[in-house]
Amino acid sequence: MNDKIRFGLIGYGKVAGLHAQALRTAAHCELVSVSGHHKEKRDAFAGRWGLESRDSVEEMVKQDGVEAVVITTPHPQHFHDAMEALGAGCHVLVEKPLALSVKETEAMIGESLARGRLLSVISQRRWYPSCRRIRRAIDDGVLGVPSLGQLTILGWRDEAYYRSDPWRGSWEHEGGGVIVNQAPHQFDLLCWYMGEVATVYGEWANINHPYIEVEDSAVATVRFRTGGLASIFISNSQKPGLYAKVHIHGSSGASAGVQTDGGAMFIAGRSGVLEPPYNDIWTIPGQEQMREQWEKEDAAFFGSIDATWYFFAQQEEDFADAILRGRKPAITGYDGLQVARIIEGIYRAQRDGAPIRY
Repeated sequence: MNDKIRFGLIGYGKVAGLHAQALRTAAHCELVSVSGHHKEKRDAFAGRWGLESRDSVEEMVKQDGVEAVVITTPHPQHFHDAMEALGAGCHVLVEKPLALSVKETEAMIGESLARGRLLSVISQRRWYPSCRRIRRAIDDGVLGVPSLGQLTILGWRDEAYYRSDPWRGSWEHEGGGVIVNQAPHQFDLLCWYMGEVATVYGEWANINHPYIEVEDSAVATVRFRTGGLASIFISNSQKPGLYAKVHIHGSSGASAGVQTDGGAMFIAGRSGVLEPPYNDIWTIPGQEQMREQWEKEDAAFFGSIDATWYFFAQQEEDFADAILRGRKPAITGYDGLQVARIIEGIYRAQRDGAPIRY
């Protein structure tokens, strides 16, 4: 049996280069081709990485034997590209967010099930050691039931960032602002810890980015089916960027948290990971003194890797292994659905002036 899954990329922008590097290092992945509509850019990307350049996913499947794809196109294209790839018989891994609406996400999940293909969404921060400790604490029961969550992003994006690609900053081409671009990673962690989203209420604003159409800030409240509550406070309007954090408070009274990003969140192809993530809160009885040791260990680990692509490789290796073994990947389309509920819920709640129930 072949022990490598043949991958193709759909899209050839900045983050695609990081995925190309990651796929090159993942043991059970073999990147063979790239597809997209702009031939000149696609050919240049293919030449840089030694890939075949194809007009469509169907060509990648027929001519290159592609079995799985990573989709790195702008957010509003995710649904179309994923459905096309599933229709061509591919397993599909989509850059965050999986889609911009619950309806689209549910359709993608339904198509993947009907086709017998795996569907997942890039959520590489789940492989951060500091993030995994929180999940392990939940699984071990030392937090009790996750009851209160806090998600905070205080970041910055300047005008040069929004001018760096023609799709940025518009409803039509980006689909939204901080809610759909920067926050989905932390939304995913929040749902990983707290569970299935039941109700969302939120509002958004543009505080200091008059040159874009979309929001740079939002606040929201989420209730989960477990009964837990979470507060969301996200913004790209703090100069300089401060941090991104997810904190979980359990029914035992103990708390655990992670600073996933220090300063402004890294920009694919333009900046690195500014600070190693670390557990900034940890009050679990008997483990309080471990926090400083873990912070040193995590800093040393991050100093030994290129964090811009290393954790992509961890997720892509898991996805390839899931295909080979016929199991579910660590992150499923259902996980992407929870994030879609938060994204859609905030926008709909402001429009309708009422909580959105799922």
